[in-house]
Amino acid sequence: MPDDISTDCVIEDDRWESLGLEALADRAVEAALQWHGVGGEVVVMGCDDARIAALNADFRGKPRATNVLSWPSVEHLPHEPGARPDLPDEDELGDIAIAYDTCLAEAEAQGKPVADHVTHLLVHATLHLLGYDHMNDADAETMEAAERSILARLNIPDPYQEKV
Repeated sequence: MPDDISTDCVIEDDRWESLGLEALADRAVEAALQWHGVGGEVVVMGCDDARIAALNADFRGKPRATNVLSWPSVEHLPHEPGARPDLPDEDELGDIAIAYDTCLAEAEAQGKPVADHVTHLLVHATLHLLGYDHMNDADAETMEAAERSILARLNIPDPYQEKV
């Protein structure tokens, strides 16, 4: 397993600069990888809704904006539902794209600080690069539990807790 953790941040939409995407990405990726005891390199691209909609159309056949997309550098092996995936033994873990407009709208709608929401989405996407998914309830629960634990280390409230 690689030991070093590095995040390469590519800013396509200048609004990400004022939000501090590079620092948020470093923090989120580092936390997710340290939680697993692994290193690796992740590329994060901060873009707008138009760009992520085009990427979503090209790679997933869904021509609409979404909050975050991820592309693991390796194809992950299937695992038992609810089991943690086997972690990749690669230096380059993959790429993440995150859309400013959608993230901002979601954070506002959910009454969350934008930085917390973006950090959560980057942790979520990094877990996808490590082989996690949420294709069934058991896998979703495993992934959400990992997210909660990682975010708690960053003092970010549980994003799945219902507001009363």
